[in-house]
Amino acid sequence: MDSLAPKQQFLASLDRCTQSAEFLTEFYEHFINSSQEVRIHFAGTNIEKQSQMLRRSLQLTAAATTGDATGLRELRARAESHDRDHLNVRPKLYELWRVSLIETARRFDDAWDHDVEDAWNRILGYVINHMTRHY
Repeated sequence: MDSLAPKQQFLASLDRCTQSAEFLTEFYEHFINSSQEVRIHFAGTNIEKQSQMLRRSLQLTAAATTGDATGLRELRARAESHDRDHLNVRPKLYELWRVSLIETARRFDDAWDHDVEDAWNRILGYVINHMTRHY
């Protein structure tokens, strides 16, 4: 796998994970239970709909890491919707999001290894960096 760029490794892993309908549901369970502040943000959220949006958003933001225009628009839109003037997702919550996603992906991806984990960290790190800079 190490011949694949991080974006391709991440997307291939995401595809393997999302073969299971439980992947995003378990991620949200883990994430929501990671802090009271996260629970408050997700109170009343339709997790099924949220899961569909997250999958698409992860795919597009991974594309943003290589300059894809559609992916960059998605990343800018997510940053605006989550900034202090909108959903007010404080920067410290993104680390809980990253850890929850990676821990869940590790359990669902049967090809998980150091290179795949590095790809997840790189892609999610790129996203988090953008989100926190635009908070």
